[in-house]
Amino acid sequence: MSRLRSLGLVLLGAAALALLLWRVDSGRDAVAAFALWLPVALVAVLAAHVAAARRCRLGMLGRQFSVAVAIAIGQMLLSVAVFTILMFVSARDALVIGVAIAFNGLVAVFAARTLAAGVLRDVEAIRDGLEAVGDGRRDVRIVTGASDELAQLAQATNAMIERLAVEEAGRDMADAARRDLVAAVSHDLRTPITALALLAEALGDDIVAPGERVAYLDRMTTHIRALGALIDDLFELSRLEAGDIAWSVEHVELGELVAETVAAMRVAAQAKGVEVVTELPPHLAAVRANPEKVQRVLFNLIQNAIRHTPADGSVTVRAELAGEALEVEVADTGVGIEVPDRDRVFEAFFQGGGDGARSGGHAGLGLAISRAIVEAHGGRIWLADAEAHDGGARVRFSLPLAS
Repeated sequence: MSRLRSLGLVLLGAAALALLLWRVDSGRDAVAAFALWLPVALVAVLAAHVAAARRCRLGMLGRQFSVAVAIAIGQMLLSVAVFTILMFVSARDALVIGVAIAFNGLVAVFAARTLAAGVLRDVEAIRDGLEAVGDGRRDVRIVTGASDELAQLAQATNAMIERLAVEEAGRDMADAARRDLVAAVSHDLRTPITALALLAEALGDDIVAPGERVAYLDRMTTHIRALGALIDDLFELSRLEAGDIAWSVEHVELGELVAETVAAMRVAAQAKGVEVVTELPPHLAAVRANPEKVQRVLFNLIQNAIRHTPADGSVTVRAELAGEALEVEVADTGVGIEVPDRDRVFEAFFQGGGDGARSGGHAGLGLAISRAIVEAHGGRIWLADAEAHDGGARVRFSLPLAS
């Protein structure tokens, strides 16, 4: 509050008190009271502004509270002194009034310091908590002894600490995932690049017989295609996770899409001795999706299931209505997924125990891309509990129904 505003408020207050006294007493007493109260009040207000401007020199809050009480007591004592001089009050009466005011002032100081002690404890609790956070601790919980503004500040501080802990944990997880991703990409790139380098070196040193050059070139082509597929998958996954989605959605008859995808995968399944079947209701509701992307998910899941299912096993594709969504399941009779790996199978490049990650591509990106595609459609993908008599793995995903 500015000094001019404070002075204006004091002037209005003194005028209001004088007007009240004039209405209940006399105009002469009102003028005398106004002339008495106004200078004393102005001195007290100016002293308060000087103290506020020099808070840094006063030190702790307890001392600042004491100064405020001292200003109030000084105002009262000054009022008594001026009143004694102007109103010809006896020295004995003035002394009694002064002693009474001084005693009440001491009580006021004691009360102010008692109240300030609790406030100071709350301030110190907040200060200590923030210092602990600054030292790296995230398990700090600030507790105050009242339900006031300091308690609200403590609650806001606790919420900030919790958000900071969550953000740091997420950043640590992202950093760890980034390091794992770089390591996995480096590993998957190193193998074909090393093979290509050896094949190219053999061709360049003329140590390959003329009849074997075609075979060497075919092997180089295979590695080049693997590199291209890996790069394409990485690019698609990065775009999906960044939300860079440019595809259009339409009403898709999922039954037809499933039948088409299964028919395309039967050749690969028969080559391994695995049977691929569908269990679809006769009238399957349409979904709102991009058919090419959904078919990519189906290809990934079915190919993954075939690769992890032994000969004479089977892969079953099911679909059913579930509320406002349509759920699709790809189940196999393979070895299943180990319990420690179930929460991570949809991570990029994850290689689980046993026979490794169950993904649509050997680099471990198939399930990660599938999850990104499904979630971009507003659905979700998860592992369902394997049936006791079939075993294997059951991957389910949902898509929103077309309106």
